[in-house]
Amino acid sequence: QVQLVESGGGLVQVGGSLRLSCAASGRTATIAAMGWYRQAPGKERELVARFTIDGRIDYSEDVRDRFAISRNNARNRWYLQMNSLKPEDTAVYYCNAMSSWYNIWGQGTQVTVSA
Repeated sequence: QVQLVESGGGLVQVGGSLRLSCAASGRTATIAAMGWYRQAPGKERELVARFTIDGRIDYSEDVRDRFAISRNNARNRWYLQMNSLKPEDTAVYYCNAMSSWYNIWGQGTQVTVSA
């Protein structure tokens, strides 16, 4: 199938930036939609940003003006540029890949924003 590996998380101060990367391997040509989600302690996993099946980009309202999702032409790498980070952005960030028959998650990468 498809395997996902995230990288790029870490500790950053308020107002700083981080860039997350997701590397997909396996049958990457079957990926129809891809994106980033996050889960903070005690909260449900939520959408951060994604490329939809029809090529649109969706952003959470919380990050719309600060984060940017991008991908390579081969659509086997996608990225999340995070700017102007806030303490409430602290979470485990997961990359996600979907097709009509699977919904796959990476292992997650911790992002911690210190005040």
